[in-house]
Amino acid sequence: MGEEWSIRGTLLIACNCDYGCPCNVNGRPTTGKCEGGWTWHVDEGRFGDTRLDGLNFSVYADWPGAIHEGGGRAASFLDELADDDQRQALTTLIRGDAGGPWGIFIDTYELEGPAPVPYEVEVAGERSSFRIGSVAELQVEPITNPVTGAEVHPKLILPEGLVTNEANLFRSQRFRVEDGVRYDHSGRYAAVCPFSYSGP
Repeated sequence: MGEEWSIRGTLLIACNCDYGCPCNVNGRPTTGKCEGGWTWHVDEGRFGDTRLDGLNFSVYADWPGAIHEGGGRAASFLDELADDDQRQALTTLIRGDAGGPWGIFIDTYELEGPAPVPYEVEVAGERSSFRIGSVAELQVEPITNPVTGAEVHPKLILPEGLVTNEANLFRSQRFRVEDGVRYDHSGRYAAVCPFSYSGP
């Protein structure tokens, strides 16, 4: 039996799919492959006796097909502000050793890291963003109606969701990753989501 842990906060997602991402509803990736990932901003969390409040961590991957088909490569990062105990706790989570969504993802890719990097994360709904050192950046913006130009605000409810149960859907004004895996999928799918996980 491993350490008890729980974390909750905001998840920022982006990938190469069209808005909404068909993978969310068990469809195929828009382009046939998946290039994207997640940044978790922890509002409140603990791993055993170690507090994780305010920390950030990320996994960005490149899969040749759908995520569940495996064969991917992934790079992971954690907040350079984490002390040794926090770094160990986040590493245990990211590598899938404590379960959670990472315990499922770990079987789908070869994982590098996690490497400590500086994070700037702004959780601000339709203007949310992050900059992860020189590694990655995301700026979201509202999706617009292609006929009228008006902003639209779709939401996806996922009762059986793996990483979230509720996704607020946006467009990535800017999304790039440049370390471990490399791509620029600006103008594609992005989401800002609440998350809450615990284990074992």
